[in-house]
Amino acid sequence: MKIYNSRDFGEALRMRRKALGYTQGYIAEVTGFSVSFISDLERGKETAELGKALYLAGMLGLDCSLAERG
Repeated sequence: MKIYNSRDFGEALRMRRKALGYTQGYIAEVTGFSVSFISDLERGKETAELGKALYLAGMLGLDCSLAERG
């Protein structure tokens, strides 16, 4: 899935979390992040901390990479 904005990133996280059968509450317990942070991230809030967002993606088994266009 190509990610074009924070909403796409959040949607990818939400879809993966649900596919794994995890609740936001469970993810909060495991990571120490608040449920509100996870909810904001999944809704595409643009002010989310990049480090936490990437950590959460990795925890859900998602890899993030950057590639040149073309």
